[in-house]
Parts: sequence; C-alpha cells; structure tokens
Amino acid sequence: MIISEVRGGRDIRAFLELPKQLYRNDPAWIAPLDNEIESVFDPVRNSFFSHGTCTRWLLKNDDNAVIGRIAAFINHHHQSDAGVPTGGTGFFECIDDTEAAHLLFDTAAKWLQAKGMEAMDGPINFGENDKFWGLLVEGFSSPGYGMNYNPPFYQELFESYGFEKVYDQLTNTLDVTRPIPDRFAKIAAWVMNKKEYSFKHFSSSAKEKFFSDFHEIYNEAWSDFDNFHPIDMATIRESFHQMEPVMDQKIIWFAYHNEEPIAFVVCMPDINQVLKHLDGKMNLFSKLKFLWYKQTTTIDRIRIIVMGCKHKYQNHGIESALIRCLQEEILPRHTIREIELAWVGDFNKKMMAIHHATGAVPSKVHRTYRYIFNQDASFKDERRFVHQTV
Repeated sequence: MIISEVRGGRDIRAFLELPKQLYRNDPAWIAPLDNEIESVFDPVRNSFFSHGTCTRWLLKNDDNAVIGRIAAFINHHHQSDAGVPTGGTGFFECIDDTEAAHLLFDTAAKWLQAKGMEAMDGPINFGENDKFWGLLVEGFSSPGYGMNYNPPFYQELFESYGFEKVYDQLTNTLDVTRPIPDRFAKIAAWVMNKKEYSFKHFSSSAKEKFFSDFHEIYNEAWSDFDNFHPIDMATIRESFHQMEPVMDQKIIWFAYHNEEPIAFVVCMPDINQVLKHLDGKMNLFSKLKFLWYKQTTTIDRIRIIVMGCKHKYQNHGIESALIRCLQEEILPRHTIREIELAWVGDFNKKMMAIHHATGAVPSKVHRTYRYIFNQDASFKDERRFVHQTV
C-alpha cells in the first residue's frame, strides 16, 4: 500500500470520488456536495485557516486503486482545550481493512505529532461542528444535510486503533403530525402570551440585525462552558451565506424580551432529499437538476442546526416557545412530518431535557473519539473541552 498527500487536481478528484465508490451499493448514503467538501480545504473559503492548518492523504493498494483517505488539522484556537495540544482528524473513508485504516490513522498522527500535538480527536471537521462531525454508531438511515454517514464497521476500525469515546452527539426526531405533550404546549402558550416577549423569523432584508442578535445571544449563551471561544461576525456571515441557497427564512426564529435579543433557533430544510439526485455535483447540468427536483420533491423533514438562549432566560420556557413558533409555521403547510433535533452532546442535560419534553425520540448517535499519542499521559476531564452548537 502507498499513501501520499493530496496535491493536484487529479488527487482532489480521487479524494472526492472515493466515497461514491465505497457506498455505491448503500441506498442510505447521500453524497455531500463536492464543493462543500472542497471549501473545507480552501484557505480562501475557510476562515479557520487564519488560526489553523490542515492537510489530507490518499491511500492506494498495489494495483494503484484508491482504497482510503483521511485529513488532519490543527485549530490553534482549540488545540489546548483538552488539557494538552490536540489536533483533529476527519473525512476518513476506507475499505473494510484494519491494516489500511491503521495506516491512515498513523499518517494523520505522525503529521500532528511533528507539529507538537499530543492527541487527536476524530472524526471531526476543520470548521464549525454543525457539519461533518462525529462517527455514526447508531441509526444507519439516510443522513440529514451536513450529517456524517458511515458503515457500521468504521466503529471497529477506530476502536481497534485505540480511539476512545469522548462524548456522543445525540439526534432525536420529533413527529410533528402527533400532538405535543400538554405540559410542553401549556408552557409555550404561557410564554407566547406574555406581552414582554416577541418572536420574529429571520429576514434577509434585515440580515445584519439578525446576525448581530445571533452574535450577542450565542456568545452569552455558551460562555459558561469551559474553553469556550466566542464566534465572530465574519464566521456568522459566512455560515448564513453558505445556507442561503437552501435557506427557509420562516424556520429561523429569534426571541426577544422587551426588544432585547434573548434566544434563537436555526433550522434548515433537509435538502439532502433533493441532493441525493446530484451525486455531489453542482455543475450547470446539476444545477438544472437541483432546480427541477427542488420544485418536484416534497421535503418532509427539517433539521434544527443550533439553538441558544441567554443564561438569564434559560428555564423560562423560551426554547419551548421557539419550537412552538416552528410548529405553527410548518403545520399549515401539510408537508413537514419530522423535525430532526440534532445534535446535542450527551453532557448537555438541559437540552436533552428539552428534547424529551417535546416528545422527540432517539434516532441517531454520532461519536467523537480521542486517541492519545502517549498512552501514559494524564489528561484532564475529557468533556471539559467540548464546544457544542446545540
């Protein structure tokens, strides 16, 4: 077997095409867009290059056929969050071969060690953790937009190498055609009837105000988590810009108390129900296909990407009211059947309680692992470093 760094256009195409070969007989898999994958590795489009670095490799067998791929990266804003310098690995794909998988992990580990790292987490993304994050270990149905999908045997490949669980990201699904629990409905109605509270959906005509509100809420809501790093306006603008082609402004809601921004919920249509027809491409022909399928496909699921609520207003029923706003918007459409509440860390008891209160049921589990280069090293609490989005 031969492993080499991805350098030119031919290597990039091979990196993008490998999953399509590996999953060609798996009806559940949906190819992510090639240009979204490539944006992760583009210093112009990925702002994380301003405070980090990454590279990626291809693995070929003796017949020169590509059988594996992997990436490694260092985010200098978060490298010490685990207590020691920790890098990341992701975009792992491989045939069912332990030797091949371990060679890929070895390559990523050696690159990280050469740059002073003492551990690596994976599979993670060189970017925000709302996309391409975690190994699917439960719920092998078709993925929602931006969610990782992989075959069950990947878990054994990771764990046989020595990766150990850091935390699980739990996805729950809410059937919106069923009545929500009475207690949840009463709390939501009680909040929404108070005159001091107001609720508004996102509007592109006032996007800068909403970006500012998001910035204020997010950075206050998550500030009590250890090793939290505030999000900046540039990242917010870029994230919303990426969502713009498939955004539904009426499923992105903000809550206000006497006009003070206090909470938000950001949802996206499960555009994967359209993208599954494009094989990851977005050339001219694919764009025409996209427009056709977007018009002719009934998207029946939305995904909650991120929720946030300022500390002062937590446990006041604001999150319940926001979910109620969503329901009141989507139920009259008679098309949306499910809300995917993804993802919430298994350490986030407050958000897990909200999911439970809605009547949502478990549907998927994605796992984030860590591999310690020096197995005798002593680490602080492995959950302290986590910077979650939901």
